[in-house]
Amino acid sequence: MKSFIQTLKNIWKIEDLKSRILFTLGILAIYRLCSYVTLPGIDPAQLQALKSQTSGGIMSILDMFSGGAFSNASIVALGIMPYISASIVVQLLGIAIPFFQKMQREGESGRRKINQITRYLTVFILILQAPTYLVNLHAQLPQSAFLLQGTTFTVVCTIILISGTMFIMWLGERITDKGLGNGISLIIMVGIIARLPMSLVQEVAMRLENQGGGLVAFLVEIVIWLVVIAINILLVQGVRKIPVQYAKRIVGNKQYGGVRQYIPLKVNAAGVMPIIFAQALMMVPVTLAGFASSGSMSGFVTAFSDITGFWYNFVNAVLIVLFTYFYTAVTINPTQMAEDMKRNGGFIPGVKPGKKTVEYLDSIMSRITLPGSLFLAFVAILPAFAKILGISYQFSQFFGGTTLLIMVGVVLDTLQQIESHLLMRHYDGLMKSGRIKGRSGT
Repeated sequence: MKSFIQTLKNIWKIEDLKSRILFTLGILAIYRLCSYVTLPGIDPAQLQALKSQTSGGIMSILDMFSGGAFSNASIVALGIMPYISASIVVQLLGIAIPFFQKMQREGESGRRKINQITRYLTVFILILQAPTYLVNLHAQLPQSAFLLQGTTFTVVCTIILISGTMFIMWLGERITDKGLGNGISLIIMVGIIARLPMSLVQEVAMRLENQGGGLVAFLVEIVIWLVVIAINILLVQGVRKIPVQYAKRIVGNKQYGGVRQYIPLKVNAAGVMPIIFAQALMMVPVTLAGFASSGSMSGFVTAFSDITGFWYNFVNAVLIVLFTYFYTAVTINPTQMAEDMKRNGGFIPGVKPGKKTVEYLDSIMSRITLPGSLFLAFVAILPAFAKILGISYQFSQFFGGTTLLIMVGVVLDTLQQIESHLLMRHYDGLMKSGRIKGRSGT
């Protein structure tokens, strides 16, 4: 406890770090305030039907990522997910289209162009999503909830919803530039964490209502939850180090090389992207079910609409494993790594440069990706097991899936930046046992 207090004092002594932390907290507070500002022309007192719609199923996931803004019909109801969707599309285009590949190799100028294209694509997605959201509002809320009607309401609210998401993007960029951590990731994490206290309170209340060991059951849940968090930390930080020996080179009067370094290959190089891709596909049957009456739904659609059912989770886990291999293959290029090593006079001890190095790196990635993909699939379907075991739906979402992976990854990245500021100014780090490793650190 004493060392923790001293660490806080050290953080407060560093003026730059203190200002960054306060700036980040201020921006996040603005975002949370916006999530409670209701769209003009809607009676906030009549939003109960919308909140009931987001209490379970796919809608609850959307509401969680928006920090409750979706169910509040707020000016930032669409959240940051349209920007995430646009980023995924642009990233995939960078794999398949030479024009985007060329921009990726142009350095800072190329990155600015890609960011601009991502923003334009985000606006295009918002133009489609905002009217859809307003149609859903009309379907869920009584007509008395709308103080404005007709085209005026649709046009005004569409513009506001588009502006709200773009404003969130701007806030995230300000955090990245002048604050601490990745702004977009922090905004998503804050939206998720905002629901955690209420979920815990509801879970405690539900357990206390049960007679015979309800509190003990809740404590067991917390222990299991902490174990799951530890698994997620291992999944985020796990790496396999490949030794690379560099030959000695003499350029002028200086000597280069002659040292051994390591290439860190991550066990889960794909991050949460496979879960996002898999969930996007798994939403298709649920969407089809929404357009059909309960009597006309086929057994296939019914089975895949049950997010706690066997077939839904089995197919979801298989898709995550496949997408993990796919995303790892397109993001990590063994051929490029082998060429870079050869160009810089490096080689893996015991492996011939060139084709043999490519085959060796490819085999290592295949071996470490398998356990990483299985762990990722296991973490993704954990909320279903938690719900089956009697845990409330809201709290079960924090037992795995994209929710917990984002929380763990963002927290580790932010703590890593704080520790870097401390060590740079010759203070002790946050941990005595070693450096904190984030998603990008080793």
